[in-house]
Amino acid sequence: MQTPADPQDRHEYPSHWEADVVLRDGGTARIRPITVDDADRLVSFYEQVSDESKYYRFFAPYPRLSAKDVHRFTHHDFVDRVGLAATIGGEFIATVRYDRIGPAGTPASAPADEAEVAFLVQDAHQGRGVASALLEHIAAVARERGIRRFAAEVLPANTKMIKVFMDAGYTQKRSFEDGVVRLEFDLEPTDRSLAVQRAREQRAEARSVRRLLAPGSVAVIGVGRTPGGVGRSVLGNLREAGFTGRLHAVNRAFPDDLKEVDGVPAHRSVRDIDGPVDLAVVAVPAERVPEVVTECGEHGVQGLVVLAAGYAESGPDGRERQRALVRQARTYGMRIIGPNAFGIINTADDVRLNASLAPEMPRPGRIGLFAQSGAIGIALLSRLHRRGGGVTGTTGVSTFVSSGNRADVSGNDVLQYWYDDPETDVVLMYLESIGNPRKFTRLARRTGAAKPLVVVQGAGQAPPGHAVRATRLPHATVSALLRQAGVIRVDTITELVDAGLLLARQPLPAGPRVTILGNSESLGLLTYDRCLAEGLRPARPLDLTTRATAGDFHRALSQVLADESCDAVIVTAIPTIGEGAVGDAELAEALRSAAEEVPGKPVLVVHVELGGLAEALSAAGRTAPSAGATAPVTGSGAHPPPLSASLERGDPHRPAERLPTAESERLPAAGSERLPAAVTAGAEASSVTPPRPPKTPTPHLYSRLIPAYPAAERAVRALAEAVKYAQWRREAAEPGKVPEYDDVDERGAAELIGGLLERGEGLTIGVEETCRLLGKYGIGVHRALPAPSPGAAVDAARDLGYPVALKATAPHLRHRADLGGVRLDLADEEQLRRAYDELSELYGPPEELRPVVQRMAPRGVDTVVRAVIDPAAGAVVSFGLAGAASQLLGDMAHRLVPVTDRDATSLVRSIRTAPLLFGWRGSAPVDTPALEELLLRVSRLVDDHPEVVAVTLEPVVVARQGVSVLGATVRLAPPPARDDLGPRTLPAY
Repeated sequence: MQTPADPQDRHEYPSHWEADVVLRDGGTARIRPITVDDADRLVSFYEQVSDESKYYRFFAPYPRLSAKDVHRFTHHDFVDRVGLAATIGGEFIATVRYDRIGPAGTPASAPADEAEVAFLVQDAHQGRGVASALLEHIAAVARERGIRRFAAEVLPANTKMIKVFMDAGYTQKRSFEDGVVRLEFDLEPTDRSLAVQRAREQRAEARSVRRLLAPGSVAVIGVGRTPGGVGRSVLGNLREAGFTGRLHAVNRAFPDDLKEVDGVPAHRSVRDIDGPVDLAVVAVPAERVPEVVTECGEHGVQGLVVLAAGYAESGPDGRERQRALVRQARTYGMRIIGPNAFGIINTADDVRLNASLAPEMPRPGRIGLFAQSGAIGIALLSRLHRRGGGVTGTTGVSTFVSSGNRADVSGNDVLQYWYDDPETDVVLMYLESIGNPRKFTRLARRTGAAKPLVVVQGAGQAPPGHAVRATRLPHATVSALLRQAGVIRVDTITELVDAGLLLARQPLPAGPRVTILGNSESLGLLTYDRCLAEGLRPARPLDLTTRATAGDFHRALSQVLADESCDAVIVTAIPTIGEGAVGDAELAEALRSAAEEVPGKPVLVVHVELGGLAEALSAAGRTAPSAGATAPVTGSGAHPPPLSASLERGDPHRPAERLPTAESERLPAAGSERLPAAVTAGAEASSVTPPRPPKTPTPHLYSRLIPAYPAAERAVRALAEAVKYAQWRREAAEPGKVPEYDDVDERGAAELIGGLLERGEGLTIGVEETCRLLGKYGIGVHRALPAPSPGAAVDAARDLGYPVALKATAPHLRHRADLGGVRLDLADEEQLRRAYDELSELYGPPEELRPVVQRMAPRGVDTVVRAVIDPAAGAVVSFGLAGAASQLLGDMAHRLVPVTDRDATSLVRSIRTAPLLFGWRGSAPVDTPALEELLLRVSRLVDDHPEVVAVTLEPVVVARQGVSVLGATVRLAPPPARDDLGPRTLPAY
């Protein structure tokens, strides 16, 4: 036990150093400080380390630790001597420590800023990335304690440890002396060290999810002895899906002589299972879950899907129960989907996992689905699965995760998995909230550069029980930041599926130019109007008339696709009746064959069906002839398939495959160039394993799936989102730069900020200090001199020089020129005194008005520039026009800091009122390059100095030449912690 005299008492136990981490293989471990209570654990750990590893650690045979060693390695002051341990199941698997040293290499205290560091990893856990994770955490601890550099001495034969240091990405020096490799490296994070850390994070989190989605064996715990119930249903779903691994049914109430349930081996406990269990589906009441978790952890289960409710969603007691569940599971290195989860699905041929409450396995495909809510998950699956109603046809799913309370595995984790999953080309996510916006936008930006990410973002709070920082940004601002990160942001589940269908089946458009053709003039004009409303550039619709044949459609589509002025085509089709009427199957084949001739442009169909016809013809679509075969003659007892079914069916004997990529100058098809997993088109949710696509596809096997929509607005909205996403992809391929400015005085600003913060924890600094601070970054502010009397106003005007402006700065009049609290272009003393008297008569005495005098700025457009540091999302720069446009209509645009030159250019042009800056209705264009430079300087200020937590420049008058900042406020405070720059951790519980 610690005693008051113990040197360790120099600092209290640093509980904030405790963290859960995901290791390289997807398992988890807990990192925590080593204390005096760990003596027995340390000895036990050391006994399990091989002689070779001991030799590498101490440079000599060292079979056991002496009592003095144990005391030294467990007694730390948490400042100059620190030890951390990685634990699983409460036992040590690795340790790391540092000792502060002086210039001579002897023990020292602050201000010495160097320390020796040493690791020891149990042999059974080497190769799991434990040492890399410990290095990140011990480096963060050292920086916190004022240590700036680590030194390590390693034997040349200890290549694994040398690699750990060399691969970390820190700036380092390497030398060799007396048979020992000496490594010295700075602990300040670098771009390379952050890149290494995030790459490791991605691989580890992706593998942790892959272990859940592709298990070799599954145990369902809580399987009832009679049909019905959650556990028995999930077991049946797994069996009917054709799960390729080993299945086990577990229930402690099973009789001893019960060997099987529905043909699945039965067990009373997970401990009774002979062999490993990768995934356990927990379908027992919440009060029994801790016992089950213990059994699973002791048996070595890798992950849990907890279906039970009664956790954070049920109140404070449930919230604490949920936290205890996560802590318990992480103790054993397990990850959790849930609790209160709907389940997970993987349609891959070599897995076929349906560990969910969904009664049918969705069709295999290329779309990854994530939803927190089970109800939303059901809606998404059913819309993608069913035929008829809404967007018809069959679109398959690669993997599906419904996380429930997402106590552990979250959307961020699953996004890490989908980023490099070869079976997923499009990601659809329904997020009721975003618990870590900063990390999500980072992951979304990287994912969006590889494959489309479509998101419905709810306005809810973080799930109960989550210890995450809540964002203070408005919902609309978060949405704007998501779009900046490449997220295709939609508002409803219908729009989510509509966009997903297009992106999964068609190449990305090269631009906004749309050609509309069809056999209905009115439907074509409706589509045309919707294109204009969505910001697309449609050509006048091409009306083929109701007499158009399938050949007419084919020729027209081939012609417009070959036109270089066309980027996408929308085909409108209505049913025709009478002799010579074109059949749906015939029309579908005509469109499909024409589209294949020019595979680099997307084609969509807006179709109108007679009431009830879609349902009546869907069944016939399953037995319709393959593409290229002769369509059957419509007659008694035989019906052609509906247009939507025909468009999306392709050859029922061949897998649905992706088209080749577009021409070299165009963007590739959304997702990747890989062929999708095989799908038997037109089939029901089948338990039969579909055929695999050939590894090397031949041209005749390509079957282009054309999405069909029942309403023009839905098709056009999906296409508009694809156009914006394609534009983002092009811009992301050539990111902008953060410019350097020679007149920026970063050090001077830091000294000024430090001196101001000594006055208090958080303060809005005065006018003079604001002008001085902004001036350090080349941002000039027009002086505004107080005018408490007419005489003071005259003196101020004489000092500034005429013409001047007289402004009331009372809170209810500030920035409200529409209320008459501003008088402009006052050319002399007489006009100034008259204006002063008028304001006093209208609004009250000077002590209420708080009038100021300011030199007139050149006329221009009044704008507002703001920056704020949000604890969850990070630093954000915002821009809009001053007054009603931003205050009443919310017409503001936002960008994450640091803002690049491309960001600044797009920021100015993103607001709806941007035409006022570029010569709207004959007015003179203003100096937008100067405005963009101002935005970049503000971004640089808050990026360099996180203590600047808020900046407002209002109004900023943008004239024909230059900008004038007429008002400015700056707020300083200790900066919020940056968890994205620290070591990898899982959310705390």
